[in-house]
Amino acid sequence: MKIELNDNKVLFNNGSSSQEIHPFWLRERVSNEKYFDNNTQQRKFDPTFLNTDISIKSARISNDLLEVNFNDGVNFKLEINKIIQEFSKDDFLIQSISKEKWDSTLGNINKYNFYDEIYESKEMYNLLTEFYKYGFVIFKNVPTNDNFIVKFANSIGSVRRTNFGEHFNVKSVPNPNDLAYTSLPLAPHTDNPYRNPVPCIQLLHCITNEVSGGFSTLVDGYTVTEDLKKDFKEYYDILTKVKVKFKFIDKDVVLEGWSELIKLDENKKFKQVKFSPRLDFVPILNKDQLDLYYKARNKISSMYNSDKYKIEFKLMSGDLLMMDNYRLLHGRTEFDANEGNRFLQGAYIDFDSTEGKLRHLKRKFNF
Repeated sequence: MKIELNDNKVLFNNGSSSQEIHPFWLRERVSNEKYFDNNTQQRKFDPTFLNTDISIKSARISNDLLEVNFNDGVNFKLEINKIIQEFSKDDFLIQSISKEKWDSTLGNINKYNFYDEIYESKEMYNLLTEFYKYGFVIFKNVPTNDNFIVKFANSIGSVRRTNFGEHFNVKSVPNPNDLAYTSLPLAPHTDNPYRNPVPCIQLLHCITNEVSGGFSTLVDGYTVTEDLKKDFKEYYDILTKVKVKFKFIDKDVVLEGWSELIKLDENKKFKQVKFSPRLDFVPILNKDQLDLYYKARNKISSMYNSDKYKIEFKLMSGDLLMMDNYRLLHGRTEFDANEGNRFLQGAYIDFDSTEGKLRHLKRKFNF
């Protein structure tokens, strides 16, 4: 891909064809101090007030810069690579981090030591890159006092508040409004499938864990659904098409949301999994469709619960697990509350938090 000039026209060549870049598209990207505030990265002018009948008087390329003189008297220079990046319509930074498929053979799980300055460090950049590759990362020695999880979340982005609060306490309690607040085992599931939008990232911070059971489990929904597509295409297809209703009921709120169990993006590639069979309600379809759907749901459930795909580990006091709620399923093994305390705190943040932090650190360290 490259930028070319022809008779005062600026052309974008994608390798197979060329197209003219509209002069006004270039004009509204003027970044001279008179027109652009470098501190806020915002325009000082409103392009909707300009005459769109803009033309280029002259243009030249020098030292990877495009220099343009417009017929309204404005001159400016623009980096060639910035134009090419905009034409790609992709987030180069996030899209360049390929998802790594993994299963129970993942091996030793890396844990990274927390320290006060980690939020603005090169290590945080590397951690977030790992997060996008594998869908999770674990921090060690995170302070366990004063609901520190909220400070941690807000240092990366901002807390996504729900009806459970700014953060929530995961421990066995009488008369719980969710099975998470019991000592029962939890099969692999995604959180909050009934919300619109679903919280993107879940944080789980272990305050204390004195029981012999209560191991945390993770499953890579990306790996499972890709394997399902390869080995059971008919099941994969129906799970990407039929929307089911997820429902949560509490004394103060009723939440409902419709979704496929496997959501694809506009390019028919993996985007998200939703799975919480205690909360889903399949719509009325004809019998043949439902026969296929139920077989497909049973198959993907057996894969999610299979030892082939599941990893199991114990979170200890100070460990903080950050996981992609669009990609991973999580659960836990049963424990005996009479053995001692098992107390975790949870919170949610959204992808703009980690994406924004990653771009900021890339800019800061000139990666």
